[in-house]
Formats: sequence, C-alpha cells, structure tokens
Amino acid sequence: MTDDISLLLKEAKPLYFVRKRRRRVMKSVAAMLVCVLMAGWLTPENYVYEYQDEWSSEIYLTENGSIIEDMGLPVDEYGLLAVV
Repeated sequence: MTDDISLLLKEAKPLYFVRKRRRRVMKSVAAMLVCVLMAGWLTPENYVYEYQDEWSSEIYLTENGSIIEDMGLPVDEYGLLAVV
C-alpha cells in the first residue's frame, strides 16, 4: 500500500512543479502587462502643434510689424491702435 502511494507521489511530483512554475510565470506576465498598461495610461502625451498651414501668415505679420499699421491707421510704439 505504501509503495503505491510513494509511486503515485513520484509520478505526480514533476507534474505539480511544472504546473506551479507555469502559474508563477503567468502571474508575472500578467503583472508586467498591467504595469506597462498603467504606465502608458498615466504618462502624459506630447502633442506637436504645426501652425504652418493655418496661422503662418498671421504669425509672420505679428512678428514683422503691426497689421493695423499696414492698414494705414495711426499706431503707438507697441503697434496698437492710437486714439488721437
């Protein structure tokens, strides 16, 4: 009787350890996946704004003089409309 139990334990021991190792690997993979997803969710995204198409002429005019002055109206030293 004891020989039957010991043979059964010898047969089941490698299977038990394989299953235990597989569970540990699956838990660690799931934990790493959760960490990567949370890190990706919590980090801010960097947005790159390109103003070339929409505002290139407005930015050019703002940097290179006053639009009001280009229209022929009186302006002060800051390029704002002067009230006379």
